[in-house]
Amino acid sequence: MLKHQCSCGDNSKHPEHAGRIQSIWSRLQERGLRSRCECLRGRKASLEELQSVHSERHVLLYGTNPLSRLKLDNGKLTGLLAQRMFVMLPCGGVGVDTDTIWNELHSSNAARWAAGSVTDLAFKVASRELKNGFAVVRPPGHHADHSTAMGFCFFNSVAIACRQLQQQGKASKILIVDWDVHHGNGTQQTFYQDPSVLYISLHRHDDGNFFPGSGAVDEVGTGNGEGFNVNVAWAGGLDPPMGDPEYLAAFRIVVMPIAREFAPDLVLVSAGFDAAEGHPAPLGGYHVSAKCFGYMTQQLMTLAGGAVVLALEGGHDLTAICDASEACVAALLGNKVDLLSEEGWKQKPNPNAIRSLEAVIRVHRKYWGCMQRLASCPDSWLPRVPGADAEVEAVTALASLSVGILAEDRPSEQLVEEEEPMNL
Repeated sequence: MLKHQCSCGDNSKHPEHAGRIQSIWSRLQERGLRSRCECLRGRKASLEELQSVHSERHVLLYGTNPLSRLKLDNGKLTGLLAQRMFVMLPCGGVGVDTDTIWNELHSSNAARWAAGSVTDLAFKVASRELKNGFAVVRPPGHHADHSTAMGFCFFNSVAIACRQLQQQGKASKILIVDWDVHHGNGTQQTFYQDPSVLYISLHRHDDGNFFPGSGAVDEVGTGNGEGFNVNVAWAGGLDPPMGDPEYLAAFRIVVMPIAREFAPDLVLVSAGFDAAEGHPAPLGGYHVSAKCFGYMTQQLMTLAGGAVVLALEGGHDLTAICDASEACVAALLGNKVDLLSEEGWKQKPNPNAIRSLEAVIRVHRKYWGCMQRLASCPDSWLPRVPGADAEVEAVTALASLSVGILAEDRPSEQLVEEEEPMNL
């Protein structure tokens, strides 16, 4: 995973680089958290595992390198490699698009190591061999769909882990929470018709004007999967940016009530940290604190008997992603998360966030009883206070939001070498 880098050799031109996982690993060691974890050897995902989510063509294009192709059926490769479309990057390197670099020798192995490592960790947690875990892996995966590599992603590690768990009978109902600032278009596509996987994404959307453009609130799933795709699609750009009050409100109002109603066997988290403060506007621009990521992790641990697996996705400011990763691992280890003062808990989400959350309630009220109850309550909401009982969490969640507008006739407003990557 460390060797996946642009041939130009200049990481300053590429926000997704090996220094990300090296920095996180070093931070966990410095803080004494790594010594409290069981570290696992990673492995490469097999081509068959990759094909549980991606097409055979996609897997052969991005899951093989010149050496591994010597072992494959030449008939499958005939003409296939000639179809690959690469672009010349301004730095002089090669990419599958203007953002996503490609290293012919090392990119395929790195992407397969990431997918295999997340999958192995998920299996150990599902079997209760481990209580929970954090996969410090790269490249990320949630933008990779059935047949497209994009947004630094080649194989959708979280989706592959989910499919493998289900296909091998290790879990039936799986919740995927994606708090990367960018919508996980690949994950949404994979499970869009699947009622056994609940996908909840919190992301900057700006009416489709923020990468990748997908993830509108009315994208709810199709067929039997209708209602099992929940997008908290933040609108309003950076006026003001979303931060802790908005994400805490989303968790109290939408994420946790729906998740409890779904009652998953296991929780997978696409843990991108580019919503963390420290990322410039093009890469996020939000102000979510490290403590907030830790708190959200702690909340998810109340589900599925605590069987929670975090997998690193995006996030490129090294200090920010180290702070957030530290907070999440500390939460997984059972450390108390000291988040906000009582006054901080009472801070209202900004108006754009309120409109975004009201839209989620309005759209999903017909799929989830908890959303129906929120929509039908009078506008006498109280702010959340520390220590509130879980059963009244939703009732104290909206922090003075008026749900009167929800009437249906109103419009919506130092790391180990490549051969031994580690999971925590």
